Amino acid sequence: MNAAQLIATVGGVGYLRPAPGTWGSLAALPLAWLIHQAGGFPALALATLAAFLGGLWATGVMTAGRDDHDPSEIVIDEVAGQFLALWAISLPAWLHGLDISVLWPGWVSAFVLFRLFDINKPGWVGRADRRGDPMGVMLDDIIAGAFAALGTALLAGLSHGVLGL
Repeated sequence: MNAAQLIATVGGVGYLRPAPGTWGSLAALPLAWLIHQAGGFPALALATLAAFLGGLWATGVMTAGRDDHDPSEIVIDEVAGQFLALWAISLPAWLHGLDISVLWPGWVSAFVLFRLFDINKPGWVGRADRRGDPMGVMLDDIIAGAFAALGTALLAGLSHGVLGL
């Protein structure tokens, strides 16, 4: 496995079936936890940027000369998007000195919302996906991750503010 393949498939996770995108998103969860434990929100933010830039390069290499601009085995885009979705819990945990593990409802919300936005591709997510190039492959998941982060933050606000949980 060459470097581009290793990055794009997240060490081969992209070859798992069925639903390689979901496997990629699931793989991002323990990675994000480890990164957050090691360096808090700043480390997760840097890892998100690294996944995006590395994924952009690796996707370009893997799709060069191919008709399929977004083969299912490429899941680094899901990892970058899932990392971004988890910013909604990483940042507050880091700012308030909380153990990120206790924010488990946010983990569930970030995962479910990210998958829903990534699969259904509403609005800007679908527009980015239709670009048909490596930037589109990465960008649709980044936008889906941003939407999932916003949704997770809103749900936390409702839960803690309105419901008083």
